[in-house]
Amino acid sequence: MKVSANNPGKFIAFEGGEGAGKSTQARLLAAALEARGIACTVTREPGGTAGAEAIRALLLGTEGEGWNPRAEALLFAAARSDHVERLIRPALESGRWVICDRFVDSSRAYQGGAGGLSDADILALHRIGSAGLLPDLTLLVEVSPETAEARTSARDIDGADRIGGREAAYHARVAAAFARFAEEEPTRFARIDGNGAAEAVHASVLDALKPLLGAA
Repeated sequence: MKVSANNPGKFIAFEGGEGAGKSTQARLLAAALEARGIACTVTREPGGTAGAEAIRALLLGTEGEGWNPRAEALLFAAARSDHVERLIRPALESGRWVICDRFVDSSRAYQGGAGGLSDADILALHRIGSAGLLPDLTLLVEVSPETAEARTSARDIDGADRIGGREAAYHARVAAAFARFAEEEPTRFARIDGNGAAEAVHASVLDALKPLLGAA
């Protein structure tokens, strides 16, 4: 389910693989919206609340043996449930725009498309944990493998997290899953070429948001 039509806030999610520049674009978008007088909440997944941040540490920390895809999916769904209940829905109900760095489509791509779980199972967990909430618009930032490698190498100077550090074939499956979702749901997804400079990508993001901004 999407946010209620009676709800004044809008829910925007940034999706994409490692090194796509989602966090940068989320910050730039929030600044642009605030300049237009639109109050924003910028958040991330997994995380955004104290409970969800604790689960983030369990999921992304490199100590121990890690989690199988089913356990990962359950942990992500639990973190998301707390995030939606305590932060996202209240912000939307107050009229704020929520800009989230990753949401359920990341679980669909990582634990589903790359991890082997079915899309139906991922979405079933989402219905249970978060009442099936979906963004008003999902911005899929896509970059070449070479761009992703250059950016993650510069970013992860102390080493990648558990999921980011997986093999290239895993991340190729993630990218393919994201592309498939965008093709299957063109009204919810906007595909953004993220290979250029941040400001150029930001301009594409604003262009994709024009229908929602016109209604704001």
